Amino acid sequence: MSEIGKQIRLERITKRETHRTVIVPMDHGLSMGPIAGLEDMAAIVNKVADGGANAVVLHKGIVRAGHRGYGRDIGLIIHISGSTALGPDPHSKVLVTSVEEAIRLGADAVSVHINIGAANEPEQLRALGTVAETCAGWGMPLLAMMYPRGPKVKSEHALEMVAHAARAGAELGADIIKTNYTGDIDSFKKVVKGCPVPVVIAGGPKMTTDRNVLEMAADAIKAGAAGVSIGRNVFQHRNPTGMIRALSRIVHEEVSVERAMRELKR
Repeated sequence: MSEIGKQIRLERITKRETHRTVIVPMDHGLSMGPIAGLEDMAAIVNKVADGGANAVVLHKGIVRAGHRGYGRDIGLIIHISGSTALGPDPHSKVLVTSVEEAIRLGADAVSVHINIGAANEPEQLRALGTVAETCAGWGMPLLAMMYPRGPKVKSEHALEMVAHAARAGAELGADIIKTNYTGDIDSFKKVVKGCPVPVVIAGGPKMTTDRNVLEMAADAIKAGAAGVSIGRNVFQHRNPTGMIRALSRIVHEEVSVERAMRELKR
């Protein structure tokens, strides 16, 4: 029965026709503080919901404060791990709440952040495995944010590093993997091929141009990605609703970057 529940919840954070998703992570307040774009959480959630985002990622305290803003409906993924930029090792993520608490708050999925290569990688992997088992028992989808970060990682976007991080998340039971885009279609195809569960790309730091963001999304979809999970390049955009509209057209309709640019300017 738990598999039925998981499927129902997955349909709340993806589009049934495409099985793809446009997610806006907004969990940055824990790690970075009240950065630009996240000062008024209800307002920004409403803006991305109006643009057609499938889900947002929030920490539990923001959910309690009213993540649905003024009534817009949007999928809810509660982030259950974290660290801060002020800590002794920002790459050392720890669990900060439970799957059961996410269920009580009405979550459609939970997410964890795992840094492959970090000093406390063993503890992070143990937490991922345990959370995956708990999610399986409750029928709760698990999004694993898998990044290669640590002393042995020379490039967080290198094919071998990204492919290993994505596969590690799948090996330990994640339902969806979020990871870095490797920079080109051919290399990211290998990441997708080596991962037996859907892969979505991270947006990373704020990009120079809108076209850069949309081209990355379009190339990822061509490579077989199941969607995007883009934060700062959406919620710090001058027009978050328009940017989500443009990304959604690319992800769910596979329109050209030119058409998506026109959608953004509309």
